[in-house]
Amino acid sequence: MTASHYQAPGRITRSIMNPLVAGLTRLGLPLAGSAVLGVRGRTSGEVRTTPVNPLRLDGRRYLVAARGHTQWVRNLRVAGEAELRVGRRTETVRATELADANKAPVLRAYLRAWAWEVGAFFDGVDADSSDEELAAIADRHPIFVVTPT
Repeated sequence: MTASHYQAPGRITRSIMNPLVAGLTRLGLPLAGSAVLGVRGRTSGEVRTTPVNPLRLDGRRYLVAARGHTQWVRNLRVAGEAELRVGRRTETVRATELADANKAPVLRAYLRAWAWEVGAFFDGVDADSSDEELAAIADRHPIFVVTPT
């Protein structure tokens, strides 16, 4: 696993885009199905929030870390559960990390749905890439199956 793989957001994303998307989502106006993820910090214990793009595939929901091993990923690994919020609706979910060997179909579907927003973080791999190409980047992009608690 490439646990050090992380593509930090730039200043505009961090200070304008993420707060804008999160704010609209909290108002009940999610951008193309976005949600606000709230997860307890592994050190501080405080709930940290970030906008995410949940993916529905074959009756399951997934959270894909397009930027890699982010702080929300590290926090979710420790906490095991989080909240997903859209508007006034908040849902507590349990998160189970997907093994790298099982990620290719999820990555393909995620890239079909969200490449317009996050495609740049996948090193030239896209929804039309081979299973082998998707498998080659799987360790860089943690994926969690989320289920209601």
